[in-house]
Amino acid sequence: MTEPAIVAVDVTRTYDLDGVFVSALRGVSLTVSATDYVAIVGTSGSGKSTLMHLLGALDRPSSGTLRIGGRDVATLGPAEMALLRNETIGFVFQSFHLLARTTARDNVALPLVYRGVGRRERRARAAEMLERVGLGHRLDHRPNQMSGGEQQRVAIARALVTGPSVLLADEPTGNLDSTTGEQVLGLLETLNADGVAVVLVTHDREVAGRAHRQIVMRDGLIVS
Repeated sequence: MTEPAIVAVDVTRTYDLDGVFVSALRGVSLTVSATDYVAIVGTSGSGKSTLMHLLGALDRPSSGTLRIGGRDVATLGPAEMALLRNETIGFVFQSFHLLARTTARDNVALPLVYRGVGRRERRARAAEMLERVGLGHRLDHRPNQMSGGEQQRVAIARALVTGPSVLLADEPTGNLDSTTGEQVLGLLETLNADGVAVVLVTHDREVAGRAHRQIVMRDGLIVS
């Protein structure tokens, strides 16, 4: 039986803001299977972004158990957390976060630098990923030479180049028009069908409806 990609059990996250304690998550449990396509839905302040940070190993829970790729994050030091992110999680954000003066190929290759992959192999793997997302003809273009949809596809290729088991997408269509957003969602669905688990964070119920299941959050809790 395949081990789940992510398991959270009764996870909380509390922030100390100058002596005022704020509970962003108040006991959340969920499992993301190796082939899942999940949408986490909620309004601003619901806790969905905090949950995404935990699922992506960008933060640690205040209490509860969080296992990513079979590893309990409570047992990992900072360097081990960084390695876990690099090997297991791919991130896609609303605002792309591409390096403006860097080509599409070198933007995609960047995560491989942190793995110590040689330049020739980095560039070959980056080109392969750009071909996979339909941008094989844009290898040497910079972000300002590409449309918003193309930039988001570059960001998706960058997220995939390390071979992650989970793709976390935070409002990936938020800065795109409806037609381009539809294309990006179609690409995420294709990647999921190819075996990548997708966790989509959104406030848009129509976007969330494309996922296999929805998790609705309110006030730091999963309500449905």
